[in-house]
Amino acid sequence: MSATPRRSLAIAAALAAVLASAAPALAAGGSTLVNAPMVVGSQHLTAHGGILHSTSSNWSGYAATGSKFTSVSASWVQPAASCNGDDTYSSFWVGLDGDGSNSVEQTGSEVDCSGGSPQYYSWYEMYPAYPVNFSNNVAPGDHFTASVTTNGSGSFTLKLADTTQGWSHTVNKTLRNAALASAEIIAEAPSDSSGALPLTDFGQVNFTSANANGKPIGSFNPDNITMASNGDTLATTSSLSGGNAFSVNWQNES
Repeated sequence: MSATPRRSLAIAAALAAVLASAAPALAAGGSTLVNAPMVVGSQHLTAHGGILHSTSSNWSGYAATGSKFTSVSASWVQPAASCNGDDTYSSFWVGLDGDGSNSVEQTGSEVDCSGGSPQYYSWYEMYPAYPVNFSNNVAPGDHFTASVTTNGSGSFTLKLADTTQGWSHTVNKTLRNAALASAEIIAEAPSDSSGALPLTDFGQVNFTSANANGKPIGSFNPDNITMASNGDTLATTSSLSGGNAFSVNWQNES
């Protein structure tokens, strides 16, 4: 017995939704959007405390190195975008690797400006594989918690929860030979094949409960990263409060 036209339409709509949730986001012009490893511009130690400060064209936040990292976690509130008609992009995530390595195991949220309107969504990514978007609603002001953990032998568990909307995802993936040499909590300008894309004006994002290997990320003397490109500061990172809370602030490029 053949399906009724209404049922056929419903099946087609459901299939389209599944395919859309599994597809990577597209940047302006149809290029595939990714959250990439850190591109380092410069590094220096401060005179007091020996804190490493770096600039990057695509990351702002904190990255811990110098140990083997098997877990990272944090919470944040999804910031609202201010869109001016340009296509811009921003993501907020926790992850392992990517600071000095060619893989990143990560999950987080996003707000992009497309045609003058903000677009909110969430995702996980086992870079260099493309990101996979979740189909759940995301709105400014939503409270997120996220973690990435590994057994150290190639098995990863990525968890993301929007406690405001009441949904969560747990994804189990395998990646052999991951470096496990860094843990980070980051605001990023996503990239396409040409490099980092214009950063969305997200105002400020506040990260709390920022932990690595079950300890406050400050325990590892992490790198404080400023996002900058072509002499313009795009986003700055505050000092740590209590060893595991900080903010990243968007900066006007001009």
